[in-house]
Amino acid sequence: MSGALFVIPLWADLLAVGIGALQGAMFAAQFKDRRLDLLGVAIIGIATGFGGGLVRDILLSVDLAPLRSNWYVIVATGAALLGMLLERIFARLNPLITALDALTIGLFGAIGTTKALSLGVPPAPAVFVGVLAAVGGSILRDMLLNLPIALMHVGSLYAVAAVGGTGTLVVLVQFGVDITIAAVVGVALTFGIRVLSVFFKWSLPEQRRIERLPRIPRLGRAR
Repeated sequence: MSGALFVIPLWADLLAVGIGALQGAMFAAQFKDRRLDLLGVAIIGIATGFGGGLVRDILLSVDLAPLRSNWYVIVATGAALLGMLLERIFARLNPLITALDALTIGLFGAIGTTKALSLGVPPAPAVFVGVLAAVGGSILRDMLLNLPIALMHVGSLYAVAAVGGTGTLVVLVQFGVDITIAAVVGVALTFGIRVLSVFFKWSLPEQRRIERLPRIPRLGRAR
């Protein structure tokens, strides 16, 4: 797929950044015991919004999108401030945060994959780029909050949802489906897998510790 055939619209990238920053700020603002000030919450929100796009562009060896336009910083900052305001308005945010998190994963996964395809990256590596772009913001968010990285723990299905969405996108494109339609389907599938996994508590099998086998005593020499 040639880059001349498809270009990621600026509004789509800004939408992903804005939703990511909104979700990151709302997530961070919940932790009252961390004593985060408003600047700290805003920084975490902005980092969450930028994380996926930065990972994507670094992997693709292209200019970093947030450095090419003033709108990225403006949208991310505004969304992070809005996230702090919403946290003060709503008392129970978990369902909303989960939905925004799932939408962020879907958007960054689809944008990362389509951008990779537009630059001539083969399908399998394009899915790889999309998955890392999808989870990049949440990893950066958890690192800044000094939390266990959600991607690595039972019950998250972050990567599974991203693989499902981006993989479907690539397959549809290979069968000649319009890339915009394929991206919408990919976002919807990622969103659905992530939300349903939280609602129904789906998870991959947990890594179990292998207990050491009991030691067999040696038989003494016959006397």
